[in-house]
Amino acid sequence: MKKLVLAVVLFMAVFTLSACVEDIVEEQPDVVPGVTDTTVKVGNAAATSGPYGSIGLGFNAGIEAYFDMVNEDGGVNGREIEFVHYDDEFDPAKGDTYTKTLVEDDEVFALVGHFGTGTVAMTLDYLTEIGIPTVYYATGYSALYNPDAEGTERASFPVQPVYNTEGEVMLARAISDLSAESVGIIYTTDDAGYGWLNGAQSYATQIGLSMATASVAATSDDMSTAAQQMIAADVDVIIVAANQAPATTIVLALEAAGSDIPVITSYVNAAGTWITPVMSALSSFDIYASAWIDIFDSEGALSADYNLYAAEVDPAYVNNAFAFAGWIAAATFVEGLERVGTDDLTWDNFIDAMEENPVPLPFDVTVDYADGKRVGTESMAFLQAAVVGEAAAFTTLQPIQSITEILGE
Repeated sequence: MKKLVLAVVLFMAVFTLSACVEDIVEEQPDVVPGVTDTTVKVGNAAATSGPYGSIGLGFNAGIEAYFDMVNEDGGVNGREIEFVHYDDEFDPAKGDTYTKTLVEDDEVFALVGHFGTGTVAMTLDYLTEIGIPTVYYATGYSALYNPDAEGTERASFPVQPVYNTEGEVMLARAISDLSAESVGIIYTTDDAGYGWLNGAQSYATQIGLSMATASVAATSDDMSTAAQQMIAADVDVIIVAANQAPATTIVLALEAAGSDIPVITSYVNAAGTWITPVMSALSSFDIYASAWIDIFDSEGALSADYNLYAAEVDPAYVNNAFAFAGWIAAATFVEGLERVGTDDLTWDNFIDAMEENPVPLPFDVTVDYADGKRVGTESMAFLQAAVVGEAAAFTTLQPIQSITEILGE
């Protein structure tokens, strides 16, 4: 009975809070949260201290550098961008509290750079109920995948690849770039693993491909059974659908089991720091990864986008991948403002403008929100791990391409 009462109280609390924000818009149609004639206020809650503080610091450095650049140039349509931030220490409960503070007390126009799977998971229903624009999520959380958003769901604007989307891309790469006729996937039994699995399986169903699967607990230190299952399935390529630590364990298990089958893994593992502990496996099989940001031009030189970024960001973050992501998050929001132009800056107008046509972003990123599509970017590059001297690194095999381009359709 207590649980029932608590559930009712919580439901009423969320309903009341969201109703308050809606009342501001409905009862005072000329008043839009966070918007004045000269400013537009946005914000986020992100970890800028604690064990994940370095990620949030880099991420917000990119956001702030982009907004500062825009403000120094006069803002957008006469409005400068105010950025409000709270440090949630990567604690979902604090992230939830600060998100509601941003919406209800600070009355921001939008959230920019909604940060971390835990906080996103706790606040997604709340934000959807209100319908406040949420631009860029610093997570691939699979619940963000929504190819047919309707109503207030349209206020959600994921940019970086959602796990499900990348699962489709990894399978497309296995078929096109590695000529695979059979594919296996080892996935962790968590949101990330299930997201990659669901995306790959959905695409496999579309093209009539049967996939071998094996599951592992993300915290397991023995993944030998899954490795042996993949070898026994005699697949051409193995997708390792796991974040850094379990992905390392899977690759080492495949090596120990005597596998010579090429591996494709996620962009979250596309760093020399991840390759280093599995370098020995490269003598047994090739390792590939996705990437969704490209800082080089077609001739291999640093791109104009990168040079602009490097000139604006704090030098401490000039080669920080999380700062790249923050820069893209801010650029996405500014693109929406620019598309609204001199029309009234409202939630509805912002959402409609973002759906008009594909959104081109820095570092060769494109995301399409047309017709309610909310799946993050569907275009990714293809990298291969290599040992250069005594160090490990990823080199680019294929530039950023959509699934259609990958398959030559």
